[in-house]
Amino acid sequence: MDSVESGACSVGVGFKPQHADDIADAPGCVDMFEVHAENYMSAGGARIAQLERIRRDYPLSLHGVGLSLGGLDPLDRQHLARVSRIVDRFQPHLFSEHLAWSSHAGRYFADLLPLPYTSQTLHRVASNIEMVQDALKRRILLENPATYCRFEDSPFAETEFLRRITGLTGCGLLLDVTNVVVCACNHCFDPDAYIDAFPMSAVEEIHLAGYAESPNEDGDLLLIDAHNSAVPEPVWRLYERVLAKRGPVRTVIEWDNDVPEWATLLNEAQSARTILQNARTLTAPSRGRA
Repeated sequence: MDSVESGACSVGVGFKPQHADDIADAPGCVDMFEVHAENYMSAGGARIAQLERIRRDYPLSLHGVGLSLGGLDPLDRQHLARVSRIVDRFQPHLFSEHLAWSSHAGRYFADLLPLPYTSQTLHRVASNIEMVQDALKRRILLENPATYCRFEDSPFAETEFLRRITGLTGCGLLLDVTNVVVCACNHCFDPDAYIDAFPMSAVEEIHLAGYAESPNEDGDLLLIDAHNSAVPEPVWRLYERVLAKRGPVRTVIEWDNDVPEWATLLNEAQSARTILQNARTLTAPSRGRA
């Protein structure tokens, strides 16, 4: 498994089966691929065979959506076992999940739902992360969420909550820059201030994606983390701010709905690569004369 630093300038995209032929025709077009773990939990079949071919040529990042780390119920041990099997099978360089909950009383929901940032929630999420890390025998990354409501009883700021989780569990963070822009609009806060307060030293991967715009019931603009379009300018701008603070870090373009032609997705990856390379030049240590 490559180190975080050796992959710091890696750029990847979410793998989509319809792009498999284009990827085969252009080897090395990106540095890595990300897939949702829950899409590859079968024992075999065409989908698994396709991913095995991709894995032979590219590093993988597995992104979970179903562990419900913030749920009130105990972790689903059967689901965790399925995740563990796919991690063992494909040996991804990273595994990540969300700071959210998505199941309750045996029912699974289609959304990643928000949490109150309290001491009780903190210790529940930390306990679940430790259980996952023990099962997978590796450090995982936790992603900051996109949210559309806030709890009155949230004494911790999200950035402080994430900082405390990393301290309690040793997990890393996946910074979804689009989610920051979405939440900043929906909850009326300054995205730059959020990034300035974020525990950057724990960030090992970045997500960039498009969002949808929709007026809420009061006529105010609401942003939806839809992953259905090109990365918009506010996200690129905030990404540059992140890199100025963190330095180059592995970056993934997400485009899960209204999936475009491969050339369009590849162009997004190239835009991220250009920004990463510029950040690497700016943060490289100066060399004295011999």
